[in-house]
Formats: sequence, C-alpha cells, structure tokens
Amino acid sequence: MRIAVDAMGGDYAPASIVLGGLEAAKAAYGAYEVVFVGDKAQIEQEISRHPLLTRGENVRFSIHHASEKIEMCDVPTVALKKKRDASILVAARLHQEGKVDAIVSAGHTGAAMAASLMALGRIRGVNRPGIGSLIPNGYGVTMLIDVGANVDCKPIHLVQFGMMGSIFMNRVLGIEAPKVALLSNGEERSKGTEVTREAYRMLETSRVNFTGNVEGRDILKGSADVVVCDGFVGNVILKFAESLGGVFRHHIKRQIGKQIFRQIGAFLLQPTFTGLRKIFDYEEYGGAPLLGIDGVCIICHGGSTPKAIRNAIREATKMVSEGVTQIIGHELQTHNGVKAVEQEA
Repeated sequence: MRIAVDAMGGDYAPASIVLGGLEAAKAAYGAYEVVFVGDKAQIEQEISRHPLLTRGENVRFSIHHASEKIEMCDVPTVALKKKRDASILVAARLHQEGKVDAIVSAGHTGAAMAASLMALGRIRGVNRPGIGSLIPNGYGVTMLIDVGANVDCKPIHLVQFGMMGSIFMNRVLGIEAPKVALLSNGEERSKGTEVTREAYRMLETSRVNFTGNVEGRDILKGSADVVVCDGFVGNVILKFAESLGGVFRHHIKRQIGKQIFRQIGAFLLQPTFTGLRKIFDYEEYGGAPLLGIDGVCIICHGGSTPKAIRNAIREATKMVSEGVTQIIGHELQTHNGVKAVEQEA
C-alpha cells in the first residue's frame, strides 16, 4: 500500500507534513509506503533533519517531485487549470493511475476536492461527494457530514451522506450499526425545511440505522454516530466547534490567575486537563474523509501538526484496507437502483 501526502499543503508545510509522514512510516514497520509529493529539494531538506526517523529497513518513504503548489488565496478550479504540476493535482493523478492508494492533504480544501473530482471522479451512484468531519463528543466521536463540499443540497444528497457516513463509521471506526440522525431545529419529524423533511422520509426507508432528528446541542452529547446536514450548516458548526478548545483554555487560565491555591489545585488536576484535551483534540482523528469520490482522500486542517498528519495517514490506510470506497459504491448502486438515484442529480 502506498499513501500520497501533499507535502506542500498546509500552514506549516513542508516541515510539519514531512515530519508527520516520517513518523507514520516509522510506526508502520513497513506495512505501507509514504509518498511525499512536492518540491523535491525542500522535502529532502526536511527529511535530513530527522535522521532517527529514517533509519531501518522497514521505514518506507519516497519523493515524487511536483514543481507547483496551490496557495490558500487561489481559486481552486482556476489554479488547477493553470498549475498542472501542483502537488495536490499530481497526487490525485498518481491515485488515478494506480501508483498510490490514497491521498492526504492539509492544503486548500477546495483544491483537494476539485483535484480529486477531476482525476478520480465520483463513485457510480453518488450524486455529490461529502466531507465528513469527526467531532469528539466525550464518549467517542461523531461524524458531521457535509461540512463544506455542498452549500445547497437536495434530499437525496442528505440521504447519501448518511449512507456514506454510516459505512465509514462502521468499517473504519468499528461501530456496529452506526446511529444516523438528521440535523434540524427540533426532534419532531415535522421540524426543519422542506428539504430536511423529505430527507427524513427517505432516510426512514434507507438501509441506515436512522434515529430521527437531532438538534445542535445533541452533537457533542454523542446522541448519534453520524449527523447529516448540508455543507453550509455543517461548516458553520465545524468552525464554531474548533473554537471551543481555545476558549476553554483561555478561561481556565484566567480563572486560575495568580492565586496560589488555585494554582496548586490546577497542578493537581493537570492529568485531568490532559485527558480532557486528548478527548476533544481533533488531531487524534487525523482529517476529514472526502466520501463519494472513486478513491480515498483525507483532507486535514490547514494548521495540522505532525501528529494530525500521522493519524490522517493511518485513517487513509484503514479506508483502503477496509474497502470503504467499494462498499459505498455497492450500497448506493443497489439502494433504489442506480438509475433512480442518478435521475435525482
């Protein structure tokens, strides 16, 4: 198995990306190869800084040169046409040609999605791919899908997001019969927009373990394993959730202040704080899978650390080994028939 890593994508590229990739390769003991895609000279320079990670016959990594990269200010579709040798597009082409089995990128989300669609296309039966973000809930993790790929959705799109998310949570995280819920402004089936009400009716007759509507407050309670919404709502919720950790840390420090007894208490509770940080740390889960493309692509946060990249690579290998793409294709092609689904596109 070979995993292509966009070495030039991310706020701290290539340093954090290369380090995370090397850590993943070291921990794999030869189970897979990490292929760094990007400027060869810069990648080699970063690799040279970590001699301990490159030692051993079972540390498998290589470099595939790409002379260009997509900047965060670029318009994805325009940039990909002009920058044919951009690292994310080169990685996607390697996947298309069967030279790698998956892609991991912390670069421009729109570019990663556009490059994947251009090179790999959609799974037959999938109307629109969706980005599924894993949000810690204190008891485990909940997938919120979609979180930005599709601003406007039809009911069939929401149904497919639920099906794809359910397959991912079952095959990658090992959750038996994942609970799938629809995000709405009330638990009653009559709540929501016309789109969500129709999606509710369709999900009831789908193959997923549909448990009805949930409200925003239920996401962090772990009320469902998969929460379905359109990309506009999902992206707003995701950005809000990402801010909670920083706010929590700020207020803890502010409350402790300079009072000696509070500082002593905080010192004694340090293991508890460390445990809480780990529970709500998005880096523990790597990145967000782009579900519905005919391949495997994990999209990481722009500010990903080496730890996040390492876990994203591990997530990608699990998707490949569990055949998530193939299972999604089979399920969606047989659910109501491919032709019926395609007519709703």
